[in-house]
Amino acid sequence: MHRILAINPGSTSTKIALYEDENPVFVESIKHNPEDLEKFSDYREQYHFRGDVIRNVLKEKGVELKSLTAVVGRGGTFKPLTSGTYLVNEAMKKDVFEGNVVTDHISNIGCLLAADIAEPLNIPAFIVDPVSVDEFDDVARISGHPQIPRRSLAHALNIKMVAKKFAKKVGKPYQEMNLVIAHLGGGITISSHRKGRMIDVNNANDEGPFSPQRCGTLPITGLAKLCYSGEYDLAQMKVQLVKKGGMLAYLGTDDMMAVKKKIDSGDQQAELIANAMAYQIGKYIGAYSAVLDGEIDAILITGGIALNDWFIDMIMPKIRWIAPVHIFPGEDEMEGLTLGTLRVLRGEEKPKEYK
Repeated sequence: MHRILAINPGSTSTKIALYEDENPVFVESIKHNPEDLEKFSDYREQYHFRGDVIRNVLKEKGVELKSLTAVVGRGGTFKPLTSGTYLVNEAMKKDVFEGNVVTDHISNIGCLLAADIAEPLNIPAFIVDPVSVDEFDDVARISGHPQIPRRSLAHALNIKMVAKKFAKKVGKPYQEMNLVIAHLGGGITISSHRKGRMIDVNNANDEGPFSPQRCGTLPITGLAKLCYSGEYDLAQMKVQLVKKGGMLAYLGTDDMMAVKKKIDSGDQQAELIANAMAYQIGKYIGAYSAVLDGEIDAILITGGIALNDWFIDMIMPKIRWIAPVHIFPGEDEMEGLTLGTLRVLRGEEKPKEYK
């Protein structure tokens, strides 16, 4: 039996989970006092503090550190990487400490937290499928202007986990299937998978369907005019595009259940916007099916929004003619981290080296 500690740092909390093989022993979300975090001028300085908090929680729960087989942390916004489970090494830690990452984000210290606990125990520390997983075909990088290339940034951890779960369910290797996977959350990504590679995906911050908080693809000349209107500076514009856009901008809420209540009460605008989001999701699933030349084994829908059957029913008429549709509602990052670690520990996959 393998005992695996999974760690997922968030902006104001750190989520940890202890697994015995695939079975969760406990999952705990540790809330941090904002005043404690404000003492650190840089997010990277928080990892010793958060590591001590994790150890204290494990001690309170009676978990002997020496009983652990491995520790896995959430992967950050690293340079482009192929999908897989990576051993945390000095090169990875150096890139985090020196800021050699795509964006500054608290998830970048996931590898530091894992190593901080694992190294004194002489057990491996891993990350699994960070958001910077990049398996693009070269043609997918072309945007329409050489100064603005398309980038592969997506919720790869959950997307890849769902792909492999489906493969196991149907008894066919992921490496032998073509899939379109829609991850529906605060941001929405649609991805094309050919024979085990995610060859195209929209970056939810840049393009694709609008979502509860993000604008998705916008009319480009209208966006340019708004940027130069004097109403917003760059930072304010980014907030409008990725935090205050989409459903929130139209309806004043990003809560799907609140939207459903509006619709049930006869709010025609809420019904129109929900239908528009479903329309765009269906349209992009169609586009990403074209990437695979229409040769598709299945369409998989996952993420928190997939828990809303009423909304999935809006999407289905637009996509069910393409290929069989399978729903994997919700997302579980801790399970994804653990399953990726187990595949390496069991010899099903080889760990990848970060260079």
